[in-house]
Amino acid sequence: MVISLSADNVIKYLKDISLTKEDGGFVNSKLLSNSHKNYNLLVTLPGERKLLVKQEHYVENDGTPQEFFNEWLFHQLLQQFPVLGNIVAITPLVVHFDEKNSIIIRNYLTEYVDIASFYHKNLCFPEAIAIAIGQTLGVLHRVTFNRQEYRNFMATAPEGQFRYQVYNPAQGIGSIGPEIFGVVPTDALQFYILYQNCESLEAAIADLANAWHPCCLTHNDLNLNNILVHSKWDKLDDCIVQLIDWEACAWGDPAFDLGTLIANYLQLWLHSLVVDPTLDFDESLHLAMIPLEVLQPSMLSLIQAYLSAFPMILECHQDFLVRVVQFAGLALIHQVHDMIQYRKYFSHTSLHQFRFGNHLVTKAQDVVLTVFGTSELEILKPFAKVTNQPQQEKKQNLLRLYYDNTRLRKC
Repeated sequence: MVISLSADNVIKYLKDISLTKEDGGFVNSKLLSNSHKNYNLLVTLPGERKLLVKQEHYVENDGTPQEFFNEWLFHQLLQQFPVLGNIVAITPLVVHFDEKNSIIIRNYLTEYVDIASFYHKNLCFPEAIAIAIGQTLGVLHRVTFNRQEYRNFMATAPEGQFRYQVYNPAQGIGSIGPEIFGVVPTDALQFYILYQNCESLEAAIADLANAWHPCCLTHNDLNLNNILVHSKWDKLDDCIVQLIDWEACAWGDPAFDLGTLIANYLQLWLHSLVVDPTLDFDESLHLAMIPLEVLQPSMLSLIQAYLSAFPMILECHQDFLVRVVQFAGLALIHQVHDMIQYRKYFSHTSLHQFRFGNHLVTKAQDVVLTVFGTSELEILKPFAKVTNQPQQEKKQNLLRLYYDNTRLRKC
């Protein structure tokens, strides 16, 4: 029988698995969040130790591996390979995994706060934090780069299940049929109409998918909620940040991780837009409460720190920075789509985010300066010896990956 955890029975569960010997009178628990995927409980034990207890809503996943198994596998990877375990910003936190009940428990870092909350509260974006993130991600990608032993380990599947070796995240939003009417807000239909009428966007996504190159271990969900910053970050020399929630980690393309992260910084800007029907797109962008110019130094420091830690990526991909920008744009588009799907919400801000994301995907070569405040040439100048290596000519991808009958017409 599958256990369904709640604030009432979580203490008993912890006692049953020997993670605490105390009864409910000496511990307390509270519901942190209840998303469309997970049920999250924060439990405080004697001595102020805290545990985050997470349970997936659906134990049966239509034959696909459970996400919590992935995080448990990553925890095992860090213990199996000390060179990874020594990267302090990805220190293993998992203390228990219950595959049958789809429950995972990890230590809760009380002295850390997620960076999204830190940025919103302080409205400042220290470059030191961005540098720590870039260095950590660069080291992770460099250490696992083209290492078959890491790839084989992460290919392990739950007992009795099959795991795909790789998954290409350079995907559009999929086919659209008549069933969309009545399940999304009426205003959101505009998003689908615009998306399906952007043939240049479909073609750019197809080219990005064709250029996708899985070569290292990637986090695959690097939003700012999944990166923690220490409360005394400005007084520490190391352990400034922690990367958490490795449920989606897999063998993948490093440009996707970096692009997803850049998209989250851009979203801070886009969500602060002053939106009014009397303002056009460009006016709204320039009237943001958090100007892009304020975020650019952090994004630039992040990318520079990353490339300093992992310069060899440029030997394989001279277009790496352009692909990062494209993945950032694609992430912005998917964020809009997810908001429509899971929160049934669409606004003028969402429309501006889609338009800007479309611009990043289709015009990436021209907008590196817009994103980072510095040209691609200037960013890559310190790595000139690496980027001057001869490259094979890129073949144009002519495969059509969309169909006219998925378009919304006359809406």
